[in-house]
Amino acid sequence: MPESEVVIVGVGIHPFGRHEGLSGLEQGAIAAQAALADAGCAWPDIDVAYGGSVASGAADSLVSILGLTGVPFVNVANGCATGGSSLMAAFDALRSRQCDLGLVVGFDKHPRGAFNADPALLGLPDWYAEAGMMLTTQFFGMKLRRYMHDFGITEDALARVAAKAFRNGERNPNAWRRKPITEEEIRNSFVIADPLTQYMFCAPAEGAVALVVARAESAPAGSRPVTLRSAVLASRRHGTFEVFSPSLSSTRAPSPSVFAAQGALEMAGVSVSEIDVAQIQDTESGAEIMHMAETGLCADGDQEALIMSGATEVDGSLPVNTDGGCLANGEPIGASGLRQIHENVVQLRGDAGERQVPGEPRVALSHVYGAPGISACTVITA
Repeated sequence: MPESEVVIVGVGIHPFGRHEGLSGLEQGAIAAQAALADAGCAWPDIDVAYGGSVASGAADSLVSILGLTGVPFVNVANGCATGGSSLMAAFDALRSRQCDLGLVVGFDKHPRGAFNADPALLGLPDWYAEAGMMLTTQFFGMKLRRYMHDFGITEDALARVAAKAFRNGERNPNAWRRKPITEEEIRNSFVIADPLTQYMFCAPAEGAVALVVARAESAPAGSRPVTLRSAVLASRRHGTFEVFSPSLSSTRAPSPSVFAAQGALEMAGVSVSEIDVAQIQDTESGAEIMHMAETGLCADGDQEALIMSGATEVDGSLPVNTDGGCLANGEPIGASGLRQIHENVVQLRGDAGERQVPGEPRVALSHVYGAPGISACTVITA
C-alpha cells in the first residue's frame, strides 16, 4: 500500500514570554484548542497525539483539560529538538496509515535565569559541571569564535543578525521581545561569552504551540492544508563538536544538522534553491550564522555577505527567522521547534501580516538543534 501524503491542517499558538498565573500546561491547552479550531475539528476526532515539555510536566497531562477520550498520547523528550521529534513521530504514523488525524503539541514554562542542566541526565560526571563545562553560553562562545576565525565572520554580522531578530519580533504579536534594538546597542551590551553579548542570546521562556496533522484524504472539510513533505531527525557522529561533549576527537565530522537537512530536502524532493523562507535555530546569533551553512542555505563563510546585504531580511532573497526566532521569542524548549513550523505555515498561507514574505512563498524549511547534538529538519510546501 502506498504511503499517504501528510498535511498540516491546523495551527495554534500561545504567545511566548512571561505569563504570571498561567501554567505551562494551561498554555499548551490554549494552543491545542486553537489548532483544533483552525483545523475545523474537535479533540474527540484526534486519533493520536505526540507532545513534549521539559519544565511543565508530562504533555499527556493535557487530556485532563482537553478531555478523557482514550487517545494514545506519547510523551516526547529530546531537548530543544523535542518539537521536531514529536512532529516526525506523527508524520511517520500518518504516512504509514496508522491513523487519520493527529495532534502535535509542545509547551514549557521555565524559571527565570539560565538553563540549569543536570550532568547525570547526559551521562556526564559531576566534575564536568563543577568545572563550569555545563554552561551552554561558554560552549556557544568557543564554537563560534573558532568558526569566525576559520571563515572570516565578523562581530558586525553577529549584531546584524540580532537586530534583524528584534525587528521581526516587533512585527510578531506572539513574540516576547517586541522592541527593536540597534546594532550599536547589541554590540555594546554586557559580554556573556566572548564574542557574544547579552542581546545576542535568547532566554528561557514560556509559551506553547500545537499542530493538527492529517492524511491528505482525511483533511477536515474547510481546512487550509499545507503539505508536510518531510521530517527528519539526526544525532551526532564521532568527531562532531557538540554541547556537553567532554572531549573532542582529532578527526572532524559534520554537525547532525547537515545530515538532518540533507535528509529532509531529499525526502521532500526539493533543492535548497527552491527554499522561499527558513526558520533555523538561533539560540544565539552565531548559531543562526553557522546553521545557515549546516543546513545548506549557503557555503561556510558566505553568510557575512548575505547578512550584510539584507538577503536574510523578510523582504530579502533568503528570509531567515521571520518571526524573530529564539532571540525575539525566547525558548520554551518543548514549544520552540513547533514555533518554527507554525511560522512557516503562516507564511505559506499568506497570513503573516507585517512580516509576510512577499511573492507568495511556496517552500519552507525549518531546522532545530538540541543538546547534546540532535537536529530535526522539516520541509513544508503550499
